[in-house]
Amino acid sequence: MRLFLKRDDLIHPELPGNKWRKLKYNLDVARGHDTLLTFGGAYSNHLRAVAAAGRIFGLATVGVVRGEPVSNPVLDFAVSRGMRLSFVDRAAYRNKDALLPGLRAEFGDFYLLPEGGSNEHAVRGCAELVPEIEVPFDLICVPCGTGGTLAGVASGLHAGHALGFAVLKGGGFLREVVAGLTSSQRWSLDTDFHHGGYARRTPELDAFIADFQARHGLLLDWVYVAKMLHGIYRRAGEWQGRTVIAVVTG
Repeated sequence: MRLFLKRDDLIHPELPGNKWRKLKYNLDVARGHDTLLTFGGAYSNHLRAVAAAGRIFGLATVGVVRGEPVSNPVLDFAVSRGMRLSFVDRAAYRNKDALLPGLRAEFGDFYLLPEGGSNEHAVRGCAELVPEIEVPFDLICVPCGTGGTLAGVASGLHAGHALGFAVLKGGGFLREVVAGLTSSQRWSLDTDFHHGGYARRTPELDAFIADFQARHGLLLDWVYVAKMLHGIYRRAGEWQGRTVIAVVTG
């Protein structure tokens, strides 16, 4: 197996990789609105990216965060870029549509970005990743949290196959989500490498991250990218003779 890294994390220091690709066309559609509102977990890189985009493009931003109020580097960054946070208990968070009237009453009119930014506009942006790859490949892998990146990459393929590695426990539901975002059949989902669930880690994952950094000088994001690459390394024996692209989404 030959493995290449697609370093989408280097696109922009505050809007890396798939986050910018997902936002690109959504920001076009959002013209005429002063505020972006979106949803995410406490370690959501999507929340971080939306906050950065708001600062760059002069838009107010609101992040609705799943769970009890916490402080961490991701949310602290979002706040530093002007994002207002609203914490919602996990039960209420499951029914986001029911939250919208109250959010509009509190924050006024806004352009609604879905959790993870995954919608048809995000798929269009992520599809543009594929033609940038100059190496012929058999398989392209992405970490999968909400399905938009996998759907977009699959939509951009004319050959080869896209494989998403679910980063959350019980991620099988993402198959239905991805199928609803793309008509492409060139994709599949691996749910075996979530390491305990979203924003959770195991000693095995930590050891892999440390070894990868020692060997290659690259510190992997443990919420998304490390889980994908660990899965690739574990599956490598099944992919002899193949050329694999791993998208470092940032």
